Amino acid sequence: MFTLLGLVVLALLVWRCSGSDGGSKRGSRARPPATVGTDKATASDMPVTLSAIGTVQPIVAATVRTQLAGVLFSLDFREGQVVRKGQKIAQIDPRPFRLALDQAQGTLARDQAQLADARLILSRYRTLLSQDSIARQQVDTQAATVHQLEGTVEADQAAVGTARLNLNYTSISAPVAGRIGLRQADIGNYVTPGDTTGIVVITETDPIDVSFALPQDQFPKVQARLSQAGSLPVTAMDQAGTTVLAKGRFLTFDNQIDTTTGTVKAKARFANGDGRLFPNQFVNVSLLVDTLARAVTVPVTAVRHGAQGDFVFLLMPDRTAKLSLVKTGPSVGGKIAILSGVKLGDTVITEGADRVDDGSKVSLPGDRRGAGGKGGGWRKGGDGSGGGWQGRHKRRQSGGGESP
Repeated sequence: MFTLLGLVVLALLVWRCSGSDGGSKRGSRARPPATVGTDKATASDMPVTLSAIGTVQPIVAATVRTQLAGVLFSLDFREGQVVRKGQKIAQIDPRPFRLALDQAQGTLARDQAQLADARLILSRYRTLLSQDSIARQQVDTQAATVHQLEGTVEADQAAVGTARLNLNYTSISAPVAGRIGLRQADIGNYVTPGDTTGIVVITETDPIDVSFALPQDQFPKVQARLSQAGSLPVTAMDQAGTTVLAKGRFLTFDNQIDTTTGTVKAKARFANGDGRLFPNQFVNVSLLVDTLARAVTVPVTAVRHGAQGDFVFLLMPDRTAKLSLVKTGPSVGGKIAILSGVKLGDTVITEGADRVDDGSKVSLPGDRRGAGGKGGGWRKGGDGSGGGWQGRHKRRQSGGGESP
């Protein structure tokens, strides 16, 4: 019985010793301090911008249509050509309209001759009336005839003007200066004023506008800045948001808010001499509303997001990480403004924060340069020789002893 009891006690003692050894081994294998990257909080002027997706719109997009029905006689432009206002671009067959003008001018000449003759007769009748040789009724009738012919001559003059105008309309000119698109009609086509596609479309591309929409809650802020500054700079970038296409000025807001989207349309105007903005092109618009002077900024990678809001890890002098809740501002070029939670000159953790907790120990890349490999490595002896097996081998060759 005593022997069995002794065996049980011995087994318990062995188990406890092995448990304590495993715990010490597990403690020795505890996770080492995380290696992190850091950066300093600096002061920078941070622009406050509003971003939106915009559509490039020409100031004028004129569909050139004929004002007369006729056969297209010639096209005096190249597709894609830049034309000036008033430049001839097409010709309708002018021959029928030239004949109509000749006819109207002949009718006018005939009626003018009749009017001249009626006026001479009226002059004679008035002379005879003064001599009491004819009745007054005959004079009055002739005067009415003169007035009638005067009206006819005026109508003929209007007909001549109409015929001359129609003849001028056969020569089609550019209504605006701009770039011509692809032609919609060919020589020999019978064109009419009712053609929806017209002959060609001319767009005015310099300057050019960009239309975009802003949230209605930003409308008062932008309006206030406009009243102070007069105008605001706008930047147009490509769809990737990496290449600046043009820089211009804010033009105006629409006169009402779109209730379906809760946004208000706005428009900016850009100089486009190089043609980098193309009608109906989609661009990224950045509207500069304000600038934060000497704001505290940190790399964007330093800001983390949690249940309590945005935060950063500050590197403390004792190489521990401290969690600090922050209020963020605008970000530009990999930097973000910190409105509260970080002071100028603080060191923030930018890399390796996933392995860091509040108050945990951390290390920097420079702290590990002198450390050896696995097992701690060998340090040099006092005489400059290696403290490992190479140093011992040198001492044996020189005749020196080796302490155990």
